[in-house]
Amino acid sequence: MVTGLTGVTDVTDADFEAEVLGAELPVLVEFTADWCPPCRQMGPVLKALAAEEGDRLKVVQLDVDANPATTNAYKVLSMPTFMVFRGGEPVKAMVGARAKRKLLEELADVM
Repeated sequence: MVTGLTGVTDVTDADFEAEVLGAELPVLVEFTADWCPPCRQMGPVLKALAAEEGDRLKVVQLDVDANPATTNAYKVLSMPTFMVFRGGEPVKAMVGARAKRKLLEELADVM
């Protein structure tokens, strides 16, 4: 398990089930890519979110290029895509970069 951003864990095809589907807290997954400028813009937002909401929400990133099995399993086509998993199931999906305030508003019903 590697942490690219403070409080934001990098997950892979290999540990997705354990880290995301098996998590006790709701998990926000950012499907991201190195070549994606909006994904990079989301870095500070996700870091702040992980720091502020870490007791209620786990925040992770999945590199779509390095982890095609998980990316394809959830039919992710655009970056960044955010999915919230709760109890091993995806309960919400959002596409595109957004401000932290907007992201928090969108997550309010799943945390």
